[in-house]
Amino acid sequence: MKRVLFSMVLLMTVSFSFAQMKIVKEAKRAATDVNPDLRKAEQLISEAIKNPETKDLAETWDIAGDIQKRINAEETKNAFVTKKLDTLRAYNSILKMFEYFAKCDELAQIPDEKGKIKNKYRKANAASLINERSNLINGGVFVFNKDQNKEALKFFATYVESASYPMLADQEIAKKDSSLSLIAYYATLAADRIGDKDAIIKYAPIAIDDVDNGKFAMQLLSDAYKAKGDTAAWVKSLEQGITKFPGNDYFFANLIDYYSNANQLSKAMEFADKMLSTDANNKMYLYVKAYLYHNMKDYDNAIEYFKKAIAVDPNYVEAYSNIGLAYLMKAQEFIEKATTDINDPKYAENQATLKKFYEEAKPFYEKARALKPDQKDLWLQGLYRVYYNLNMGPEFEEIDKLMNK
Repeated sequence: MKRVLFSMVLLMTVSFSFAQMKIVKEAKRAATDVNPDLRKAEQLISEAIKNPETKDLAETWDIAGDIQKRINAEETKNAFVTKKLDTLRAYNSILKMFEYFAKCDELAQIPDEKGKIKNKYRKANAASLINERSNLINGGVFVFNKDQNKEALKFFATYVESASYPMLADQEIAKKDSSLSLIAYYATLAADRIGDKDAIIKYAPIAIDDVDNGKFAMQLLSDAYKAKGDTAAWVKSLEQGITKFPGNDYFFANLIDYYSNANQLSKAMEFADKMLSTDANNKMYLYVKAYLYHNMKDYDNAIEYFKKAIAVDPNYVEAYSNIGLAYLMKAQEFIEKATTDINDPKYAENQATLKKFYEEAKPFYEKARALKPDQKDLWLQGLYRVYYNLNMGPEFEEIDKLMNK
């Protein structure tokens, strides 16, 4: 009895597998008939690529890819004959063709029971992909301009990844394709729009070689690492950005900010000096070096480098404001050491020294105000302290009114 039941199970399995293969053949027939029914063919093969009995067969995916190829040809023909084109269907057929032929090639490369690889699909399918590859860009741009960024990412990503398909290896696409880094940038942009940090990390490293957009791709890559909490990768990307795009302040400023917040000021100063060695008159590098000295409470050196930044850019308002602040900090430090005893012989001398700090701060705060009168955070508090300590009645009253608004 057991043998009979077992035979019945085997018979049912074989019959079921045969039925599934019949669907694959039927899908191919529907696509290749004199009067093809491509929608029926697509529906049938969609079932086959999911079914456990047929989804691991290279033939299934070859037929699936061929159906998509025929759908695209049909849409192109319609555009010429009837002037009507289902643009999205045409582009999506190309996208699916790449997916299906790539899967077919992967399965066809699996050795048989004798250890031999018999990939009869590669040559023809590779030619089809090469012929339609540029349309992946057109499809991506089409949906990207409609703000369909998830779909755009699929097109751009497939274009970039296809450059490394084993079935296209002899084409050496990665070496020859001058658009690869640009399309990788488009993929990075689309990924950024949908917040896909993993996709940014995947495609931005290719995009950074693009002449016009590489620095922006590098910024998105750095931001993605930071958002994922990968501090080591974030810092490394900032360092890479400084080296690759020395004229872009984003990487330098963020790296300095990181080291400052991590209380690694000596490391930050090391980078500031390194950048100044490449461009001694870069106002940003000079400003940062001054800023670091300020954080180290080395106010004299801070003032020196803020002044150097101003020498490069006479309208560098933040530098003026920070010089004023440095003098106020020197005053504060001096107050903590100065005598408060009016009978002490040094009292008058200390007061004169203190007054000088406020007098030195005054023109820099006033210059900051003149340059950016609406940006009160750069000068209001500072001038309040300066005018108050210098007993400048009318000037103080005006500032006091602004403070109370």
